Amino acid sequence: MWNYRRRVLQHEFSQAVSEDSSEPDMGRITTLIQTDLQFLIPLLRSFPKCYWIWNYRLWLLEEAKRLLPRTVARKVWQQELALVGKMLSLDSRNFHGWGYRRFVVETLESLSADEENERSLAETEFDYAKKMIGTNLSNFSAWHYRTKLIQRLLSEKSASDEERKQMLDNELELIHRALCDPYDQSLWFYHQNLMCTFDPSKSGQTMAPNLTRTERLGYIHREIEEIQEMLDGAEDCKYLYQALIDCTLLAARVEQRTLDGEQKTQVSAWLSELKKLDPLRAGRWLELEQSLCS
Repeated sequence: MWNYRRRVLQHEFSQAVSEDSSEPDMGRITTLIQTDLQFLIPLLRSFPKCYWIWNYRLWLLEEAKRLLPRTVARKVWQQELALVGKMLSLDSRNFHGWGYRRFVVETLESLSADEENERSLAETEFDYAKKMIGTNLSNFSAWHYRTKLIQRLLSEKSASDEERKQMLDNELELIHRALCDPYDQSLWFYHQNLMCTFDPSKSGQTMAPNLTRTERLGYIHREIEEIQEMLDGAEDCKYLYQALIDCTLLAARVEQRTLDGEQKTQVSAWLSELKKLDPLRAGRWLELEQSLCS
């Protein structure tokens, strides 16, 4: 049905372009596109995760970019950004909406590429992601969006190593404040992403790629101390034990050595707690324990 509707509209577009007048009827094309975009809004509210409604809407917007003057097309896409903002305020964790927002932002930037007021939307979107995280700390999509925007911001500003390190410090401070609830898995995913900054095999693709080995170890040991403090009163939280194990193994990789006897004993104790707290993944923890012994 959606493909059939699209073919009908394609016919209408061709009629508006090929009429006897020398100039295409842009007013008619704009009206057709705007009317159909409005037609989809109540459907999206009822079925916000239906792929075909999103696909059809994207096709309409692409047609606006193809058929209309750039200034008119940009207004249509700007309205779309406002709309997706309203939709995410109703369902802030809808991953369709977040993916759609990224696409709309990229298109708006491309439509402004040849104009005097050309500017990146990275900083505006970074602030938007921060606002959405403040509304709901469990919004994994917003945290994920933030990781992508940080890299863009630093790259666009040609940030120095000191500025990159400051950004890292700010992000660690943010996640520590958020982890007042250590049972939220979304927060630990973001924490894992930040820890990649200290992994020698991954650091080149992170926000602070040029940290010294001493700096990396300093950060990791501070994280271990922070997590151990969180453990007081939250001994039944499996994510804390996972993070402690990951950080301890990461420190050993940075130092290019294996765990010493005391560290193996400590990691084994944490693994024992994980096997009790997370029996569905007991095989995973057992395999990790065996790899440490070997």
